[in-house]
Amino acid sequence: MYIEVLKSKIHRVKLTQADVNYIGSITIDENLMEASNIIEGEKVQVVNINNGERLETYVIKGKRGSGEVCLNGPAARKAVVGDIVIIIAYASMEFEEAKNFKPTIIFPDTNTNQVK
Repeated sequence: MYIEVLKSKIHRVKLTQADVNYIGSITIDENLMEASNIIEGEKVQVVNINNGERLETYVIKGKRGSGEVCLNGPAARKAVVGDIVIIIAYASMEFEEAKNFKPTIIFPDTNTNQVK
């Protein structure tokens, strides 16, 4: 039996941009992606601390060291610049494997979005 478990989490980053005219996705600073073990194109859930919105999208690599976290396309309507979000990625794995799996969770500085 396969189950979905938490694989990666970027806990509490500040949204730096919301671009409704982009085709979709969430752009994330490459440093945050590497630290959290999230790759470009990966499906993620975005949870908005400020308004309770939850959405699913895919990741686009942002400029390394920029601190950028940008909701693109229709998702941009679910948040405003300055909102604090949690970005979550899940993995599907065998039940027994999941029992020993340890997710990657990072806690960036919410003022700069830089990895501590």
